[in-house]
Amino acid sequence: MTETTNIALPAMRVSYEQGSLGESELAATWHEQLQLWLDQAAGAGLPEPNAMVLATTDTKGRPSSRTVLAKGLDDRGLVFFTNYTSNKSHDLMATRYASATFPWFAMQRQAHVRGTVEKVGPVETAAYWASRPRGSQMGAWASPQSRVVGGRSTLESALHKIERQFADTEQIPVPPHWGGWRIRPEEVEFWQGRRDRMHDRLRFRLGRDGWQLERVAP
Repeated sequence: MTETTNIALPAMRVSYEQGSLGESELAATWHEQLQLWLDQAAGAGLPEPNAMVLATTDTKGRPSSRTVLAKGLDDRGLVFFTNYTSNKSHDLMATRYASATFPWFAMQRQAHVRGTVEKVGPVETAAYWASRPRGSQMGAWASPQSRVVGGRSTLESALHKIERQFADTEQIPVPPHWGGWRIRPEEVEFWQGRRDRMHDRLRFRLGRDGWQLERVAP
């Protein structure tokens, strides 16, 4: 029998001493800064550097979160793709608001994006869809995302059906229930861990006169 030891959660502690973040170090815009940190995370060899925790709420204010992959970034916002019949999409269609967090633990950094959401246009969706592996395309057709299924065999059966359906199709079309969401930020915060929990938190906030840069207490 393998013995297990309970983790002493209160004693788990890391001193954040890898870096700092000053106002003069930031790029001119939130999206340039976010792209810079994404590039640095990828360059450092972090796994899934574009993975972000997406948080939504339903119409009763009940929150839920899950990890998705960012697949687009420019001055308009941050893009990810999903099934439009999923729970996350139902939340987004109801509230039109979301937040996302990039947790780059190895670099003692985080980036937080909060704002309204909109569906990505069909041209942009089709362009990304064409870049996906064929297996991923078939999976998007086969999976009734977020719905209860009878077992793994149900999913495998659905996938085999789609494989037969598109066996002679060179370019699989975009499913009508699938596409992109864009978070149009109202706030973007860059968080760098510091010693003694005196972290650096610099936030771009969209106001009446455009984007403002603020320092937030840790």
